[in-house]
Amino acid sequence: MSSLHSLYINGQWVDGESQITNTNPSDLSDVIGDYAQASAAQVESAINAARVGQQAWAKSGLEQRYSVLMAIGDELMARKDELGRLLSREEGKPLAEGMGEVGRSAQFFHYYAAEVLRQIDERVDSVRPGVEVETRREPVGVVGIISPWNFPMATAVWKIAPALAFGNAVIFKPANLVPASAWALSEIISRQALPAGTFNLLMGSGGRVGEALIISPVINALSFTGSLEVGRRVAAATAGNLVKCQLEMGSKNALIIAEDADLDLAVEAAFNGAYSGTGQKCTASSRLIVHQAVHDAFVDKLTARLANAKVGPALEEGVQIGPVADARQLESNLAWIERGKIDGGKLVFGGERVTCASEGYFMTPTLFTETTNDMAINREEVFGPIACVIKVADMDEAIATLNATQFGLTAGIITNSLALATRFKAEAETGCVMVNLATAGTDYHVPFGGRKNSSFGPREQGRYAREFYTVVKTCYVKA
Repeated sequence: MSSLHSLYINGQWVDGESQITNTNPSDLSDVIGDYAQASAAQVESAINAARVGQQAWAKSGLEQRYSVLMAIGDELMARKDELGRLLSREEGKPLAEGMGEVGRSAQFFHYYAAEVLRQIDERVDSVRPGVEVETRREPVGVVGIISPWNFPMATAVWKIAPALAFGNAVIFKPANLVPASAWALSEIISRQALPAGTFNLLMGSGGRVGEALIISPVINALSFTGSLEVGRRVAAATAGNLVKCQLEMGSKNALIIAEDADLDLAVEAAFNGAYSGTGQKCTASSRLIVHQAVHDAFVDKLTARLANAKVGPALEEGVQIGPVADARQLESNLAWIERGKIDGGKLVFGGERVTCASEGYFMTPTLFTETTNDMAINREEVFGPIACVIKVADMDEAIATLNATQFGLTAGIITNSLALATRFKAEAETGCVMVNLATAGTDYHVPFGGRKNSSFGPREQGRYAREFYTVVKTCYVKA
């Protein structure tokens, strides 16, 4: 049986102009499969098909849409173990996290299936006698979706599910580093009762496929998750074409450890926030802002926790930290560690490449102390298992340090004080705040997004997603 995985365009599986090989970052000898690469002409073909398919899908009954989304969610949940294994195999996150991501993806489809049946318009009286006013939500049209490699299924799903729920057509361009999970998801969607062209899978490079979507003047909306640099490019290109745009970009999240913090809770929150998923999360707490009164004790406890963390292949039992995504990411992480030392940070744990039984991109979780907020390692998104401790004298300095960044996605605090928690929630300049929780970890039924250079456009997830995936029509009627 061939390992070539095709593109999905206009209801058909088709070959691309070339192909790439997908390998396991935990074991470079393990080839997951070959994945087709779309041409620029195929992008145009998918867009044209989507425009036709969307018209039919928008006219479908609510129960049809509900059934389609529920069926996708049901199959994802039923195959959670199998697909979670595939996801961990290609992305590198430990197996429990991979299965959890697939389970969460199923929940997104189930949630938005229910949202299909909750689409209730509003009617009000006009200021003019005898006139009624109705506001309606209608599909935005053809939506381009560009998803990242760190959550190869969940991030794609929290865009695809609401797009379909609200009657739109989708052109899905996954990250080329992790095509297997995207292809598996697309294969499930391809078997549903969707009009041809309603859903399309275009695998390929950002420079070709992503760029063609970004500059297209005929799609109606584009949702992108990725780097700030590319996000700026997306914003500029879509603005020029007056295409609706939604961006989730970089972050430099912080977790504050207050003077009264439960240090055991603080260590677990820091570990889960900074190092789970090998630190490759936009919600990772790479800055640990610690009150001077508990600084030394916290560092000692966190260092001990890191020493007991098992690094290894994603599918191996007991592994808590898998490999980073690829050779380029590993090289970047190690370069950041050297930069941190040069700039004056004290490396108290990790910072080394790890050798395992299989060849892969493994490294130790890394912790710096004696860092300041103006160091490059505390200013730029690193996207690896690296955290830096910043010692502060009081809450004023902690919040000022927290907010002194170009980003504003998530922030957390560990404290037993209601007053401190209340102040933190009010003053943190981020889209999401967590009290006595890790910064990584959000729910699917509430809005997600950030401020400053972390996000642009309407929020994702929950009922707020309809702001991006629908347009409002106001209807006036005189009897």
